[in-house]
Amino acid sequence: MEWALALAIALQAAAEPWRPPGISSPQFESHPAPDPRTGDLYFVRSSPRFEGWRILVSRCETGTWAAPEPAPFSGEGVEADPYFTADGGRIWFISSRRDPPAKTSEDLDIWYAERGADGRWGAAVRMPAPVNSPAAEWFPRPDGAGGLYFGSGRPGGFGATDIYRAVRDGEDWRVTNIGGEVSTAANDYEFEPSPDGRTAVLMSDGLLYRFERDGEGWGPRRPIETGAAGFHVGPTLSPSGRTLLFARGGDPALSGELYRLGEGPAEAWPACPATRAQQ
Repeated sequence: MEWALALAIALQAAAEPWRPPGISSPQFESHPAPDPRTGDLYFVRSSPRFEGWRILVSRCETGTWAAPEPAPFSGEGVEADPYFTADGGRIWFISSRRDPPAKTSEDLDIWYAERGADGRWGAAVRMPAPVNSPAAEWFPRPDGAGGLYFGSGRPGGFGATDIYRAVRDGEDWRVTNIGGEVSTAANDYEFEPSPDGRTAVLMSDGLLYRFERDGEGWGPRRPIETGAAGFHVGPTLSPSGRTLLFARGGDPALSGELYRLGEGPAEAWPACPATRAQQ
């Protein structure tokens, strides 16, 4: 099924809370990132006010996720937005950790860690300029074609925060503002492309939108109805494109909760398999 059609079908369904035991808590859970190799679930936990972000991991053990623990690559400061490459060999995230002399401020930058042959994560690596800047960077997402999408509050954009795409240019990186209906005068923070690059989900000013590829660009922007108002964050598409995970806050009776939108009868995602895969 084509990605655009699959996403459109998925978004006709109503969003339902997703509360796996041990992961859902009185805190704010967001930005789920299933490990494609092991079934472990990486995610962000913060205060109910969405402050103090930390990346945790729940190990997949005989069909259930264990109690969360700090991610093995965790550092100082706040950290968020984990995301795996399709092969599970690299995990992207953002961090405010310092890295002298390359970094002297406390803004959020894009980092990654790579998995060794023994399955262990190596030391975290900070992306160079111009991917990172003196402003905050958000939500790194590889697009399957050698590019990396991310949000940034750097000067020169269309709004306070825009969506950019970085591609390799020899030994360096070249960064372009997406523009169009993706980067606007609004606060455009998070951009989740499908693996084939033909559809995408955007978080802008706390709301979710979907896009289809239009030639070399994206558009138009179409709202995703999740069934309730509130602050939406961390959109994550399943490998098939039929299921969307996200977090929603803003209900005074609840902390931030994870929701699943558009799951079809033939797809159970994310899932912790009964037998743990080899890393």
